[in-house]
Amino acid sequence: MNRATLRNAALGTLACAGLLTSAACGSGFDDKPGAPAQQSAGPASLQILIGSSGDAETNAVRQAADAWAKASGSTATVTPAQDLSQQLGQAFAGDNPPDVFYVDASRFADYASVGALEPYGDRIANSEDFYESLRATFTSDGKFYCAPKDFSTLALIVNDGLWKKAGLTDADVPTTWEQLTSVSEKLSAKGITPLAVGDTRDRIGAFMVQAGGWITSPDGKQTTADSPENAKALEYVQSLLKKKYAQFPKQLDAGWGGEAFGKEKAAMTIEGNWIKGALTADFPDVKYSVHELPAGPKGKGTLSFTTCWGVSAKSKYKEQAIDFVQAMTTADQQMAFARAFGVMPSRQSAKDAYTTEFPGDTPFVNGAEYAQGPVNAPKMESVLADFDTGIQKLTSTSPASVLERLQKNTQAALGN
Repeated sequence: MNRATLRNAALGTLACAGLLTSAACGSGFDDKPGAPAQQSAGPASLQILIGSSGDAETNAVRQAADAWAKASGSTATVTPAQDLSQQLGQAFAGDNPPDVFYVDASRFADYASVGALEPYGDRIANSEDFYESLRATFTSDGKFYCAPKDFSTLALIVNDGLWKKAGLTDADVPTTWEQLTSVSEKLSAKGITPLAVGDTRDRIGAFMVQAGGWITSPDGKQTTADSPENAKALEYVQSLLKKKYAQFPKQLDAGWGGEAFGKEKAAMTIEGNWIKGALTADFPDVKYSVHELPAGPKGKGTLSFTTCWGVSAKSKYKEQAIDFVQAMTTADQQMAFARAFGVMPSRQSAKDAYTTEFPGDTPFVNGAEYAQGPVNAPKMESVLADFDTGIQKLTSTSPASVLERLQKNTQAALGN
């Protein structure tokens, strides 16, 4: 399972009934901020709750936390959550939240909107060093809330063997939609499925960005779903699907794009850098290369996936918690995390060191310059799940109707 799937599973919210009443959907904790916690100036006993991708991440974070604790005279207990969203909801409801916790970008607006997070982002030294697209992801109402701990973007993964089998060279790797269509035609003529792509907005949304569209305005306040740009994107994806130039993983007897690619059921897929670990573990003989996604009518576009270090607004150790995050987000520490469990540093100053050590990830890192983060608005989970359903029916449903429904549901969620 890829890292994004693991995170989304760990950070899934409580189910909300009724799309058009989703604005009333809670976030798993009391949405009325309580009185500020009495602050403690002495050594802290920090509780840190993480949505870990596995033992490698848990051990790396614990090692870094122990080093911070030894240097600061405080203690830091790192706990990997079984279900991060549920455990956080229970902790906030019980007025005993952890001091520091992972906040997935797709859930950030829910937490920020109810006052659960301390807006400390600009207090981190050299906070402008974080990629601007990541800063924007964790900004609400003009406040930079929390420091992104790492990130990935989507890129085009090409199977070297199938590429050569179809008589293609490096010069044929598509850099535009037109070239993607052209090379797909050539692959299809050789009996090779051109592209395996995930059937949700977390993959198809990249085409919307490339066409100049997105679901909401940058501040998350207005609905922009039913736009000509988004229509053009879904119409293009629909054309790929109808010609079988693109197929969803389930059509290829796979659980996700990386599995279909690893089984060599498609010559290309669109995934994040988490695919490296999956291919190494499950399909070590597959040779591949990584490239930036083809540009659309409005230029390059990709999606970013990131998590921040949230500090509880109810913590009595806010200063110590912020100091802890400072230690976790230095360029050196981020490089240590990169080596330990395969994440990409969120600081621009670490880019050269990272791409020198992991040159194959350069296309992923380059995507940070033009990446779109998740929808930055609260109470959108059920709306976006319904949009995914529309995407999955795209071969038999008009893009206009899918976007019209998304527009209506998003307006209801945003209250406008």
